[in-house]
Amino acid sequence: MHSPVFAPRLLPLLIMTGFSPLAVSANETELPAIEVVGKEDAAPLATRVENLSTLRATTSDTASLLKDVPGVNLYGGGGVSSLPAIQGLADDRLRIKVDGMDLISACPNHMNPALSYLDPSQVESLEVYAGIAPVSVGGDSIGGSIVAKTTDPQFAKPDEGSLVKGEVGAFYRSNGNARGANAAATYATESFNISYTGAIAQSDNYVAGGDFKDRLFVAGTPPGFTGYPGHTLPADEVGSTAYDTRNHTLGLAFRGGAHLFEAKFGLQDLPEQLWPNQRMDMLGNDQKRVNLRYLGDLAWGKLEARVYHEDVDHFMDFGADKKYWYQNPPGATYDGTPCTVTLPVSACAAGMPMYTASTNTGAVVKADIALTQQDLLRVGTEFQRYRLDDWWPASGASMAPYTFWNVNEGERDRAAVFAEWEKQFDSQWMTLAGVRFERVSMDTGDVHGYNTDIYPTVAAASGGNQTRDAANFNNADHGKTDNNWDMTLLARYTPSATRDIEFGFAHKTRSPNLHERYTWSTWQMAALMVNWFGDGNGYIGNLDLEPEQANTVSATFDWHAADRNWEFKATPYYTYVTDYIDAVQWNATANAPSTTLVTDQYTVLKFVNQSAQLYGIDLSGRMPLAKTGWGEFGLKGLVNYTRGENRDTGDNLYNIMPLNGKLALTQKLRGWDNTVEVVMVSRKEDVSAMRNEIETPGYALLNLRGSHSWKQVRLDFGVENVFDRLYYHPLGGAYLGQGTTMTANAVQTVPQWGTPVPGMGRSVYTALNYQF
Repeated sequence: MHSPVFAPRLLPLLIMTGFSPLAVSANETELPAIEVVGKEDAAPLATRVENLSTLRATTSDTASLLKDVPGVNLYGGGGVSSLPAIQGLADDRLRIKVDGMDLISACPNHMNPALSYLDPSQVESLEVYAGIAPVSVGGDSIGGSIVAKTTDPQFAKPDEGSLVKGEVGAFYRSNGNARGANAAATYATESFNISYTGAIAQSDNYVAGGDFKDRLFVAGTPPGFTGYPGHTLPADEVGSTAYDTRNHTLGLAFRGGAHLFEAKFGLQDLPEQLWPNQRMDMLGNDQKRVNLRYLGDLAWGKLEARVYHEDVDHFMDFGADKKYWYQNPPGATYDGTPCTVTLPVSACAAGMPMYTASTNTGAVVKADIALTQQDLLRVGTEFQRYRLDDWWPASGASMAPYTFWNVNEGERDRAAVFAEWEKQFDSQWMTLAGVRFERVSMDTGDVHGYNTDIYPTVAAASGGNQTRDAANFNNADHGKTDNNWDMTLLARYTPSATRDIEFGFAHKTRSPNLHERYTWSTWQMAALMVNWFGDGNGYIGNLDLEPEQANTVSATFDWHAADRNWEFKATPYYTYVTDYIDAVQWNATANAPSTTLVTDQYTVLKFVNQSAQLYGIDLSGRMPLAKTGWGEFGLKGLVNYTRGENRDTGDNLYNIMPLNGKLALTQKLRGWDNTVEVVMVSRKEDVSAMRNEIETPGYALLNLRGSHSWKQVRLDFGVENVFDRLYYHPLGGAYLGQGTTMTANAVQTVPQWGTPVPGMGRSVYTALNYQF
């Protein structure tokens, strides 16, 4: 066993490497050889999300549970699929694990990110490594790591016979008429566990805090235009923000002595999630996953083995707020009958169906070896096999007669090994050093556009240069292999019971994803379908992309009471990235970078390697104010500041959150837990000129939250955006929620450049949960 001083600091790292002790409550018993040691202590490298119960009541988006973590912000997206950003790095630049699985966004718009496969009610814990992460939880990323876990299996006591427990709950949020329910049930004996969790959530479009469409359409366009005859939207309704999602997990577990065997089966059935900052909507996402795990406490240490498999079927087209029928040539009249009055059917397109199918198979073996009471060695190996097809069937007009293959038989395989040494020298010094090697192999098949087969006998008309671009791609070598190295060096110094300092260095590497390397068409319509940034632009892949390499230095200064009744943390950081994957505006006709940048409109860009730097500081703290007959009062807050610069061009990096902060007054009295929160965000004016990023004004919001807990019942209630403020989140993207969204810069019927997605107006919410 480890020394008492070492154990509390070691445990959170064990948790993050997968060797989490089994959850224990008053009605359950623990595995004999896997004990809970210091479970509630703060992790030395990770930040654990607090107040999950309160946050769950306010959102159906699991990523939003991270919004109170210093350094974390969210890219706007669908109602349950926002993308976390840590210290300016987001999406695939982060390592996000769900119950030990590396899930991947299959969609070319990243509408199905890893955290979207869990409902907030299913999340038992969320931990964040900002910036510097141990190699045991990193890999194939240059930002931080996020680890989401559902509930560990629980077992009956030896004299209890069996354990039966569960939970049911429901919520309602007034803005958007959002509603949903969740359920959980467990039956267990001393050695067997079967459990189920499930949740459904639905919402209509939400409304902003005021009318925001004065710049949306030019004069002459019908008010509230959507492209569907007879269907208009009010001036304050944010189009394409509705969603409907269902998530289910079934778990089985067996234990014997110091060994645990666990199987989890997951299913997502998502009929609809509309998208306010994308030109298409997600009209179907079906995920099936199997996750098998072995966990053992052996004579020489701890061992974990995991095998998982995921199948995803994804479908996009136009939802109810976007134009469905498109005519060729543009501008042809249309009276509501599908393309039969003024134009032949052959000149019209019935929507734009887009399909994605992927399989994701992984295996992980990790071990913790206690060399001495002060030395812990972690070693492990990982493998991931990923396959992706991304195709768009012909629908008419210029999108015919063949199927457009965006990615054909895409392959991305990762094999990794790592070793990590943690040493506790004494009660004051702890060090962590690790190295990781990954081999990433990628390949794809030949492609073709709508208007030509792979091997045409006669050259077809090349609308949007499809024939030229497909030939260039098919004649190139698609196979790519990257040999990537990561390294982490970190030290923690505790000079007293009230001070801690963590400081370190990390070198991290990420290979491009399949869409960054293998999407090939310079045609504006096709390029618009490759965009997970929400900026309204189109993107072209690049076969010559090199892996990103980031060097990060960071330190955390932590002042606190001996019992952590009060604390203040400051984390300055600096990251320099070579071969940062940014983008340049592209001239499709010349098939070369644009010599003159277009401004104040949407454009098409190609991914390229450049260099970048990010730096900033995260501040957070809390303190008690008073104890009175009205309860215990406290104050907590955080401040985040990040700057991101392209060192090659001098431009600002895209979607960097401006200076922002939160301040909350808390009150606790018996079962009551209440909060008054103020959210403050500065004006965003450091924007990417290359991408024509839209500036947003500063704002402040007031939120009220309350809850009361009884023995088995919890009631949450509150008001978000109390004063119904009209605001625009700086990372919300460009508003493309309604109208003729597939015409990038039309003069009449497309949402015009310059309108960001507005945030949600006032919303009253309540949630009720009952445990048995």
